Amino acid sequence: MTFPSPGRPSDLMFLLSWASHALRAEHASGLAELGISPRDHCVLARARAGGLTQRQLGELCGVDKTTMVVTLDHLEAAGLARRIPSPTDRRARLVEVTAQGEQVLDQAQEIAAGLEQDVLAALPDTEREVFLRAVQRLVDGRLSRVGTCGPAGSVC
Repeated sequence: MTFPSPGRPSDLMFLLSWASHALRAEHASGLAELGISPRDHCVLARARAGGLTQRQLGELCGVDKTTMVVTLDHLEAAGLARRIPSPTDRRARLVEVTAQGEQVLDQAQEIAAGLEQDVLAALPDTEREVFLRAVQRLVDGRLSRVGTCGPAGSVC
C-alpha cells in the first residue's frame, strides 16, 4: 500500500492544507498591522450588514460560543464593535460594527483583496477563473458538509 507524500500533485488534502495555512499566515500578518485577527475580520465583515446575533455570527464564522464571546470582548475593547440587546429576544445580543470598526474593516478588506490578487497573479490569466470556479464548486457542494464525511454524508 502506498501513502500520499507531501508535495505529490495528487495529494489533495496536503495541497489544500498547505495552501490554506500559507494564506492564513499571510492574512494574519497583514491584519496584525490593524490590531485584528482573521477571526476578528470575519466577525466584523459578517456583522457589517447588521441584525445578526452573536450566535448567528459564530455559526457564519465557524466559531464556538466561548470563542465568540472572547472575540467580541476584544472587538468591543478595541472600539470596533458593540453588543446591543435584541428587540425581539431578550436573551440575545445583536452585534453592531462601530464607525471605527467600519474604517478598520475597510482596511482589512483591502488587505484581503491585495493578498488574493497577489496569490492569483501566480496563475496564468486563463487558469484563474477556472481555478476559482472549481474551488467554489467544491466548497458549495461536496465540501460544504462540515462534520460529515463520504458522499452519503454519514457522520465521521
